[in-house]
Amino acid sequence: MKPKEEKKLRILAAGDIHGDTGLAEKLAEKAEKEHCDLVILCGDLTMMEQSTDNIIGPFKKRKEKVLLLPGNHETVATADFLAELYGVKNIHGYSVKYKEIGIFGCGGANIGLFQLEENEIYDLLKKGFDKVRYLNKKIMATHVHPSESKMEKFTKIFPGSKGVKKAIDKFHPDLLLCSHVHEAEGIEEKIGKTKVINVGKKGKIIEI
Repeated sequence: MKPKEEKKLRILAAGDIHGDTGLAEKLAEKAEKEHCDLVILCGDLTMMEQSTDNIIGPFKKRKEKVLLLPGNHETVATADFLAELYGVKNIHGYSVKYKEIGIFGCGGANIGLFQLEENEIYDLLKKGFDKVRYLNKKIMATHVHPSESKMEKFTKIFPGSKGVKKAIDKFHPDLLLCSHVHEAEGIEEKIGKTKVINVGKKGKIIEI
């Protein structure tokens, strides 16, 4: 008998929505049309804490499962508010297990409204990772990109995060999903064993 082939987890990942309700609607339509199991929103959902209305609503209307993170444009409190309001999960410093895949994350950035020290970024990622370290497949989600990555070359303003890079080096997740640098949208690269993807506002369909 052939071993039963495991069904892949299908994810729509996006970031940098910045309060654009039309964009949120388009992404939710895409998630539904592409039969995604999960939506991961990698921060900067708002524009400087404004415009929280109807960013998560379009996904919930279509009964999509959503994980989110704060970016550098909103605080953890705002991300928690949105998560509670819509019954979704903020994975900043936390993790979830979904179809035998561990997903853990850290929002914010080393610059901007919601600024974290590099050691805080690493510690929050470690806290989430420790809960899912026993799983074979792991996805790390952040807002900020890692230092020493191609994405750094696209911006002189936003430095990559040493804390995120350290987490890649220590935890070797299969995937890192991030956003933050708009100009680097869609860029993919390998850092060690980890595939790093800047998912951007148009969103990226990923199978794992």
